[in-house]
Amino acid sequence: MRTIIFTTLLCVSSATALGAEQPVDSPQQQAAALADEFIGLLKPQLKQALAEAGPAHAIAVCADVAPGIADSLSVQSGWTVRRVSLKSRNASRAVPDSWERTVLLDFNQRQAAGENAADLHFGEVVNGQYRYMQAQAVEPVCLVCHGKGLADEVQNTLREYYPDDWATGYSLGEVRGAISLSGTL
Repeated sequence: MRTIIFTTLLCVSSATALGAEQPVDSPQQQAAALADEFIGLLKPQLKQALAEAGPAHAIAVCADVAPGIADSLSVQSGWTVRRVSLKSRNASRAVPDSWERTVLLDFNQRQAAGENAADLHFGEVVNGQYRYMQAQAVEPVCLVCHGKGLADEVQNTLREYYPDDWATGYSLGEVRGAISLSGTL
Protein backbone atom coordinates (compact mmCIF):
# COMPACT_ATOMS: atom_id res chain seq x y z
CA MET A 1 0.00 0.00 0.00
CA ARG A 2 2.85 2.40 0.78
CA THR A 3 4.27 1.74 -2.68
CA ILE A 4 0.93 2.71 -4.25
CA ILE A 5 0.72 5.90 -2.19
CA PHE A 6 4.35 6.85 -2.97
CA THR A 7 3.82 6.14 -6.67
CA THR A 8 0.65 8.23 -6.65
CA LEU A 9 2.35 11.17 -4.99
CA LEU A 10 5.24 10.92 -7.43
CA CYS A 11 2.80 10.91 -10.36
CA VAL A 12 0.94 13.90 -8.92
CA SER A 13 4.21 15.79 -8.58
CA SER A 14 5.27 14.97 -12.14
CA ALA A 15 1.86 15.68 -13.65
CA THR A 16 1.54 18.98 -11.83
CA ALA A 17 5.03 20.05 -12.84
CA LEU A 18 4.30 19.19 -16.46
CA GLY A 19 0.96 20.98 -16.30
CA ALA A 20 2.68 24.12 -14.99
CA GLU A 21 4.42 24.53 -18.36
CA GLN A 22 1.08 25.05 -20.09
CA PRO A 23 -0.60 28.28 -18.93
CA VAL A 24 -4.29 28.05 -18.15
CA ASP A 25 -6.05 31.40 -18.08
CA SER A 26 -9.39 31.38 -16.30
CA PRO A 27 -10.13 30.03 -12.83
CA GLN A 28 -12.70 27.69 -14.38
CA GLN A 29 -10.08 26.26 -16.75
CA GLN A 30 -7.64 25.82 -13.88
CA ALA A 31 -10.25 24.12 -11.69
CA ALA A 32 -11.47 21.87 -14.50
CA ALA A 33 -7.89 20.84 -15.29
CA LEU A 34 -7.25 19.95 -11.64
CA ALA A 35 -10.50 17.96 -11.41
CA ASP A 36 -9.55 16.05 -14.56
CA GLU A 37 -6.05 15.47 -13.18
CA PHE A 38 -7.48 14.08 -9.94
CA ILE A 39 -9.72 11.67 -11.83
CA GLY A 40 -6.92 10.78 -14.24
CA LEU A 41 -4.68 9.80 -11.35
CA LEU A 42 -7.25 7.89 -9.28
CA LYS A 43 -9.28 5.95 -11.85
CA PRO A 44 -6.41 3.88 -13.31
CA GLN A 45 -5.27 2.88 -9.84
CA LEU A 46 -8.78 1.75 -8.89
CA LYS A 47 -9.11 -0.26 -12.09
CA GLN A 48 -5.69 -1.84 -11.52
CA ALA A 49 -6.55 -2.70 -7.91
CA LEU A 50 -9.81 -4.31 -9.02
CA ALA A 51 -8.04 -6.34 -11.71
CA GLU A 52 -5.17 -7.44 -9.47
CA ALA A 53 -6.89 -8.23 -6.18
CA GLY A 54 -10.60 -7.51 -6.44
CA PRO A 55 -13.01 -5.04 -4.83
CA ALA A 56 -11.65 -5.28 -1.28
CA HIS A 57 -8.26 -4.08 -2.50
CA ALA A 58 -9.87 -1.32 -4.59
CA ILE A 59 -11.67 -0.07 -1.48
CA ALA A 60 -8.36 0.06 0.38
CA VAL A 61 -6.76 1.98 -2.51
CA CYS A 62 -9.64 4.43 -2.61
CA ALA A 63 -9.49 4.93 1.16
CA ASP A 64 -5.73 5.49 1.23
CA VAL A 65 -4.80 6.93 -2.17
CA ALA A 66 -7.68 9.27 -3.08
CA PRO A 67 -7.19 11.59 -0.08
CA GLY A 68 -3.46 11.69 -0.79
CA ILE A 69 -4.07 12.71 -4.39
CA ALA A 70 -6.44 15.49 -3.29
CA ASP A 71 -4.02 16.70 -0.63
CA SER A 72 -1.04 16.68 -3.01
CA LEU A 73 -2.93 18.54 -5.72
CA SER A 74 -4.06 21.07 -3.12
CA VAL A 75 -0.53 21.72 -1.88
CA GLN A 76 0.99 21.90 -5.34
CA SER A 77 -1.71 24.02 -6.97
CA GLY A 78 -2.78 26.35 -4.18
CA TRP A 79 -6.38 25.24 -4.68
CA THR A 80 -8.38 23.23 -2.16
CA VAL A 81 -9.27 19.94 -3.88
CA ARG A 82 -11.70 17.43 -2.37
CA ARG A 83 -14.44 14.96 -3.19
CA VAL A 84 -17.95 15.46 -1.82
CA SER A 85 -21.22 13.58 -2.00
CA LEU A 86 -24.78 13.78 -0.72
CA LYS A 87 -24.30 10.14 0.27
CA SER A 88 -20.82 10.25 1.74
CA ARG A 89 -18.63 7.25 2.24
CA ASN A 90 -16.15 9.09 4.45
CA ALA A 91 -17.95 11.48 6.81
CA SER A 92 -14.71 13.07 7.96
CA ARG A 93 -13.74 14.24 4.44
CA ALA A 94 -16.61 14.00 1.96
CA VAL A 95 -19.54 15.84 3.57
CA PRO A 96 -20.49 18.86 1.45
CA ASP A 97 -20.74 22.38 2.85
CA SER A 98 -23.94 24.33 2.08
CA TRP A 99 -22.69 25.66 -1.28
CA GLU A 100 -21.53 22.19 -2.37
CA ARG A 101 -24.81 20.65 -1.23
CA THR A 102 -26.80 23.14 -3.34
CA VAL A 103 -24.67 22.38 -6.41
CA LEU A 104 -24.95 18.61 -5.86
CA LEU A 105 -28.75 18.88 -5.61
CA ASP A 106 -28.74 20.89 -8.85
CA PHE A 107 -26.56 18.23 -10.51
CA ASN A 108 -29.04 15.54 -9.42
CA GLN A 109 -31.97 17.51 -10.85
CA ARG A 110 -30.16 18.14 -14.11
CA GLN A 111 -29.20 14.47 -14.43
CA ALA A 112 -32.79 13.39 -13.67
CA ALA A 113 -33.97 15.78 -16.41
CA GLY A 114 -31.77 14.00 -18.93
CA GLU A 115 -28.36 15.69 -18.84
CA ASN A 116 -25.36 13.36 -18.85
CA ALA A 117 -23.95 13.37 -15.30
CA ALA A 118 -20.40 13.12 -16.66
CA ASP A 119 -20.85 16.53 -18.34
CA LEU A 120 -22.11 18.42 -15.28
CA HIS A 121 -19.95 21.17 -13.83
CA PHE A 122 -20.51 24.56 -12.22
CA GLY A 123 -18.31 27.40 -11.07
CA GLU A 124 -18.78 30.84 -9.57
CA VAL A 125 -17.14 33.39 -7.30
CA VAL A 126 -18.22 33.01 -3.68
CA ASN A 127 -16.85 35.35 -0.99
CA GLY A 128 -13.73 36.20 -2.99
CA GLN A 129 -12.97 32.60 -3.94
CA TYR A 130 -13.62 30.81 -7.18
CA ARG A 131 -15.58 27.64 -6.42
CA TYR A 132 -15.97 24.88 -8.94
CA MET A 133 -17.57 21.45 -8.93
CA GLN A 134 -17.39 18.67 -11.50
CA ALA A 135 -19.82 15.78 -11.14
CA GLN A 136 -18.61 12.21 -10.81
CA ALA A 137 -20.96 9.98 -12.75
CA VAL A 138 -21.50 6.35 -11.79
CA GLU A 139 -19.69 4.19 -14.34
CA PRO A 140 -19.85 0.39 -14.59
CA VAL A 141 -16.66 -0.01 -12.52
CA CYS A 142 -18.23 2.10 -9.72
CA LEU A 143 -21.16 -0.29 -9.26
CA VAL A 144 -18.93 -2.99 -7.72
CA CYS A 145 -18.62 -0.89 -4.54
CA HIS A 146 -21.34 1.77 -4.94
CA GLY A 147 -24.16 -0.19 -6.58
CA LYS A 148 -27.03 -2.31 -5.29
CA GLY A 149 -26.81 -5.89 -4.00
CA LEU A 150 -23.12 -5.71 -3.11
CA ALA A 151 -21.18 -8.92 -2.50
CA ASP A 152 -20.63 -9.91 1.14
CA GLU A 153 -16.86 -9.35 0.83
CA VAL A 154 -17.46 -5.80 -0.41
CA GLN A 155 -19.94 -5.05 2.37
CA ASN A 156 -17.54 -6.35 5.01
CA THR A 157 -14.62 -4.33 3.63
CA LEU A 158 -16.77 -1.20 3.43
CA ARG A 159 -17.74 -1.63 7.09
CA GLU A 160 -14.06 -1.93 7.98
CA TYR A 161 -12.94 1.21 6.13
CA TYR A 162 -16.15 3.25 6.29
CA PRO A 163 -18.34 2.32 9.27
CA ASP A 164 -20.78 5.16 8.47
CA ASP A 165 -20.96 4.50 4.72
CA TRP A 166 -24.02 5.82 2.87
CA ALA A 167 -22.53 5.64 -0.63
CA THR A 168 -24.29 2.56 -1.99
CA GLY A 169 -27.46 1.88 -3.95
CA TYR A 170 -26.43 3.87 -7.03
CA SER A 171 -27.39 3.08 -10.62
CA LEU A 172 -25.37 3.55 -13.78
CA GLY A 173 -25.20 7.19 -14.90
CA GLU A 174 -26.30 8.78 -11.63
CA VAL A 175 -24.35 11.55 -9.93
CA ARG A 176 -22.20 9.79 -7.32
CA GLY A 177 -20.69 13.02 -6.01
CA ALA A 178 -18.30 15.67 -7.29
CA ILE A 179 -14.77 16.94 -7.27
CA SER A 180 -14.96 20.28 -5.45
CA LEU A 181 -12.31 22.96 -5.80
CA SER A 182 -11.87 26.41 -4.37
CA GLY A 183 -9.16 28.94 -4.96
CA THR A 184 -8.46 32.52 -4.09
CA LEU A 185 -8.79 34.95 -6.97
